[in-house]
Amino acid sequence: PRAAATHKGPRGLRAAFIFIPAPSPAGRFVIQAKSECLFTNGTERVRFLDRYIYNRQQYAHFDSDLGVWVADTELGRPDAEYWNKDPAILADARAAADTFCRYNYEVREGTGVWDKRSRVW
Repeated sequence: PRAAATHKGPRGLRAAFIFIPAPSPAGRFVIQAKSECLFTNGTERVRFLDRYIYNRQQYAHFDSDLGVWVADTELGRPDAEYWNKDPAILADARAAADTFCRYNYEVREGTGVWDKRSRVW
């Protein structure tokens, strides 16, 4: 079934949205991306992990200690190869210990939320 909704946008313009439900797959398939920051002595040593998981199995990850994307399964091989060949993607991942982890540590410093091994959304 289709459901229609209207939304009054800026300057009184109206937009109509039609929601068409997609057919559900036979089984349940879950794709997750998890980013983790590991801290030692505050921000003296920071390790960034970016993990990709399909149906509870990690298929590719980036570890700032290694500096490259690693395929954990055959499913992750094409992604890891592509990400390692793209200089912009690789540079962003390599910089994440500073731009993501250290930045968020400083923002939350003093709140008592952080410990030596804190998971970050």
